[in-house]
Amino acid sequence: MEKTNQKTLEEIIRVDHAGERGAIKIYEGQLLALKTIKQDNDLKHTIEEMKEHEKEHLEYFEKEIQKRKIKPTYLLPLWDVMGVALGFGTALLGKKTAMLCTASVEEVIEDHYQNQLNKIGNDEKELKSKIKKFKSEEIHHKNIAYELGASNKGIYSIIDKVIKTGSKIAITISEKI
Repeated sequence: MEKTNQKTLEEIIRVDHAGERGAIKIYEGQLLALKTIKQDNDLKHTIEEMKEHEKEHLEYFEKEIQKRKIKPTYLLPLWDVMGVALGFGTALLGKKTAMLCTASVEEVIEDHYQNQLNKIGNDEKELKSKIKKFKSEEIHHKNIAYELGASNKGIYSIIDKVIKTGSKIAITISEKI
């Protein structure tokens, strides 16, 4: 593929901007719960580290949105509230559920980024390179989550499906509006 379709490019940047911001909001919700109700300094430290990666990702897509004059999704305020609520709720349910939230979202994002890499042409080398880098960091977050006890077995399989379905819906909507 030589040249990336302009509409596709706008959708990629819009949705990735929303997604990275959403990841930060999820972590902010988890950190709020961990700083107030569920005292867990080790988990708090891990989440703060992952949040720092997401900030770097968001800064890149913020610049791309501005540089390319792409409108962000109109639903950012809704995604912000939902992200904080998801993060807060999963952290309240405990470390396993908080880490499952990370693992579930990152599994969706891993596939999502791979699909984008397949659509981006040779004319967008920098964008492609950044998405590859971000994808590897998201996979790293997923692996950390599983190392820290995330599970999608038993009752957790329901939570996993809800989070993955919600993430996929948010992606589809954010690409378009």
